[in-house]
Amino acid sequence: MKTVITIFKNLFLVIFFSISALSFAGAEDCYRGTLDKAYCDRNMDQVADLPLDPKDWVDPQTIIFAYTPVEDPAVYANIWTKFVKHVEKHTERKVVFFPVESNAAQLEAMRSGRLHVAGFNTGSNPIAVSCAGFVPWGMHAKDDGSFGYEMEIIVLNDSPIQSPAEIKGKTLAFTSPTSNSGFKAPSAILKGEFDLIADRDFTPVFSGKHDNSILGVYNGDYEIASIANSVLHRMERRGVIEKGKIRAVYRSPTFPSTGYGHAHNLHPELVAKIKNAFFTWNFDDDPLYKKEFAKSDRFIGIRHMNDWAVIRQIDKANGITYDCK
Repeated sequence: MKTVITIFKNLFLVIFFSISALSFAGAEDCYRGTLDKAYCDRNMDQVADLPLDPKDWVDPQTIIFAYTPVEDPAVYANIWTKFVKHVEKHTERKVVFFPVESNAAQLEAMRSGRLHVAGFNTGSNPIAVSCAGFVPWGMHAKDDGSFGYEMEIIVLNDSPIQSPAEIKGKTLAFTSPTSNSGFKAPSAILKGEFDLIADRDFTPVFSGKHDNSILGVYNGDYEIASIANSVLHRMERRGVIEKGKIRAVYRSPTFPSTGYGHAHNLHPELVAKIKNAFFTWNFDDDPLYKKEFAKSDRFIGIRHMNDWAVIRQIDKANGITYDCK
């Protein structure tokens, strides 16, 4: 009898410690890095993984899609119309374009579960990944694989300013604190290359959006601004501003452009259909879309860990951390 009891006792201990070990391993596997505590990164690719329990997967009948708020939302609702229909065809779901007014609103919409698919601007991508569970996987590119845009510090063509060094003592218009080209990159470059620091050497103001900064310089409201030249080029093509009226006194190396992706807990079968829709989209099928994104021919795949490394380095240089409170 003692032998039977001993066997059961030993078996219980084996099972108990096995379960404990598995639980501990599970906790250890939940690597986060810069991710908020709501997410896990088990494969350590720096983005949130799909929850292990299928009950936590989201499978909406209506997919909410939003594009980064760098332009007039009403204009972009029209630009994305045919693309939205294309995604609907591939997913057999209704797709609604959600015009967001600010980067903060877009981030909050995904974090709260109200946004399923999105294009986050370059500077917001690491924040969206860390704080909103955003999983980026696509980006606009040319057929030859080239992609991206440059940050430009712009002035009116007849401005006496010829170099960023001449910004000292003046006012510079940024867009928003989450923008790469509208704030983070120029802040790092002005400090590193020209020893110019906001509030110490020049007065910073925030316009809210790239088009606001561009129009501000164009109309004489701002003397100097830092912007993404992709937005400037689109506004010139649409005739919003006259080409040649604005010039750059500084142009950065090329940065990755808007990153497209989905909420981390979206059902994997739906994600596959959405990706297929993006990667099969023919830009030439919609002249309006093609005109707006004239420097692009298709979507290409991206890896956040690699393609956004330079952006995270800029954030580090600026002392920026991804505070998800």
